[in-house]
Amino acid sequence: MLHNITPHELPRALQHLLARDQNEDLVALPRRSFLKLAGAGAFALGAFPHLAAAQASGAAPAGLKPTQQPSSFVQIAPNGEVTVTVNRLEFGQGVQTGLSMILAEELDADWTLVRSTHGSSDAAYVDPLFGIHLTGGSNSIKNSFVQYRELGARARGMLLAAAAARWNVDLATLRTQSGTVLGPGGRKAGYGELAEAAMALPVPEKVRLKDPKDFRIIGRATNRLDARAKSSGRQAFGIDVRLPGQLTAVVAHPPVFGARLTSVDDSAARAINGVKAVLRVPLDRGAEGVAVVADGYWPAKQGRDALKLQWDTDAVEKVDSERQLAQYRELAGQPGPRAFDADMAPLATAPQQLEAEFVFPYLAHAPMEPLNCTVQLSDGRAELWTGSQCPGLDAAAVARVLGLKPEQVVVHVQMAGGGFGRRFSSTSDYVVEACEVAKAARAAGLNAPVRTLWRREDDIKGGYYRPMHLHRARIGFDERGNVLAWDHVLVGQSVTSGSVFEDFQVKNGIDATATEGMRDPYPLPMRLTVHHPRLNVPVLWWRSVGSTHTAFVMETLLDEIARATKQDPVAYRMRLFGDKHPRHRAALQLAVDKSGYGKQRLPAGRAWGVAVHASFNSVVAYVVEASVREGQPVLHRVTSGVHCNLAVNPRSVEAQVQGAAVMGLSMCLPGAAITLKDGEVQQSNFGDFTVARITDMPEIAVHVVPSADAPTGMGEPGLPPLAPAFANAIARLTGKPMRQLPFQLA
Repeated sequence: MLHNITPHELPRALQHLLARDQNEDLVALPRRSFLKLAGAGAFALGAFPHLAAAQASGAAPAGLKPTQQPSSFVQIAPNGEVTVTVNRLEFGQGVQTGLSMILAEELDADWTLVRSTHGSSDAAYVDPLFGIHLTGGSNSIKNSFVQYRELGARARGMLLAAAAARWNVDLATLRTQSGTVLGPGGRKAGYGELAEAAMALPVPEKVRLKDPKDFRIIGRATNRLDARAKSSGRQAFGIDVRLPGQLTAVVAHPPVFGARLTSVDDSAARAINGVKAVLRVPLDRGAEGVAVVADGYWPAKQGRDALKLQWDTDAVEKVDSERQLAQYRELAGQPGPRAFDADMAPLATAPQQLEAEFVFPYLAHAPMEPLNCTVQLSDGRAELWTGSQCPGLDAAAVARVLGLKPEQVVVHVQMAGGGFGRRFSSTSDYVVEACEVAKAARAAGLNAPVRTLWRREDDIKGGYYRPMHLHRARIGFDERGNVLAWDHVLVGQSVTSGSVFEDFQVKNGIDATATEGMRDPYPLPMRLTVHHPRLNVPVLWWRSVGSTHTAFVMETLLDEIARATKQDPVAYRMRLFGDKHPRHRAALQLAVDKSGYGKQRLPAGRAWGVAVHASFNSVVAYVVEASVREGQPVLHRVTSGVHCNLAVNPRSVEAQVQGAAVMGLSMCLPGAAITLKDGEVQQSNFGDFTVARITDMPEIAVHVVPSADAPTGMGEPGLPPLAPAFANAIARLTGKPMRQLPFQLA
């Protein structure tokens, strides 16, 4: 813990950031027309009406939906502090700051007095587009931009009405400025003085939003509200929840997914001081496990280590990575459903041809804060504290497990230390597990809150993973690099089959998340065949989902065509874009201009690498410098061009691209793979599952294309093009194209 640390004891990089936070003036938005932004649209609630109904805790007041009620989102203290409740999980992407900035802008709040907190499983906090609680798909700012502007404007209107009533003046004579209502004759009242009266007034249904040229918060580089707490060790996460009398549980999971117990010898575990109970519990995917409940983590962990367990693995499939790859290769040669179906006849006569096979391994999410969930049960009620990406669906799953009604379950969303998709599974696996443990503990006479805590080894060995994929391509092209036919096969498990998104993501047997990023934006005659085998390995979305592999395939193959036809890779891409993809062109050109590509001579042994990719409605281009040192690839410098339309907080955009680039780099490094042998995951911690360390870090510069359009997603788009840009640089140095992740140069 770092609670008593002083600034000079922090690493120099953190000292520099803290100094910048204190001294740097905010960068103002350019004053330009924002007509498109000002008219950014209204969203339809209830794309998932059956789920929205299941999550609802009561009917919304007439006139406005729960998502439109300022009372659920804005609390103003007597001293003027404004606390904004965010309807998303904050697990590193900056939404607590970004959404607060949007609301504070229309509220005309004093930003120095703005704070932020998480919401819950209450119906007010559903995504206004999808109608379910959801943090994912880089939708937080994009989907709630208008919502939070209107919430701020409504609250401001109520404060103005309260001041007009107090002073008995015409509302039109009043204005606001930085947390204060100003009136005729020098009258002024702080928001804190007016808040109680204001919140008792009717909520205006129609509000006028600011002309964006008057924005003073949105669009400025702003320090994150949680930055100081996180950098000083004071930030509390879900793992830090402490309730009176709380117990801690750890669970022994089966070595093979879905396996059940044949015998349990818990005598040694029960003898450990502090152990309160040893409980046999049902687990995800029909498995069984043993929970050791104790008065702290260490005795619970010791108790679990002392268990003597026998498992029945005969009834479940034992996936083996080597056999799986052979099966995928066989499957790739068979007919299957097609996402695209262009004519492949030109392949036979194409002047130049290219064949390639790509292999991508399973990947663990491996967040810094392992999975955890604290459960408190009482008669007819359950309360949970966890970092959930979908608290409404988790609450519905909890209700089913505990035999409660959805309204009898409350999920208090906690700050989470990473997750990248792992904290939203349609089975609510770790949340349901925590409830099974709490239920069994209560049945055993332990009427106390129970925190179920996963170790990192549990997390990495326990799924869910980014699926393993195989790609196979046959491409015919001419001397100018014009693609005449592109025959492509993709093999990998579907992540949305069986999820709440299956109905509209899986069509004709093809999961759209697996193929996103294939072909577009390039005008390519492609035939894309897709196979989704079912295996006994749980899979889930991982940061940027399908684009983690499709971007690599597309951008490395296009680079290979450019090299084969002796074309500059930037010029080649620009020609393919034509005039139909201005955002791609702008992002790539910005990265090229800022990097010095084509103008600056690189040191001996280095090469440029280029890639550009669109995901989640945003475009990111990378120009990188790389080398090979002692047989290992080294990334030295990364320059990015980003087109995410209006950047609500440019500093958060910068941080997101930097973080995504590091994750993209991690995919390339030796050891960045989850493998299975006879059904068991072979990796367990950062010692044998690689992530980028500080010694691997390149210089990263982030540049944003100015735009007046409504914001698009930024949590994920920075990841996909990093690996192919790096691979393209290595291929130029070695003459050997990279065909798999992590890289294999030997």
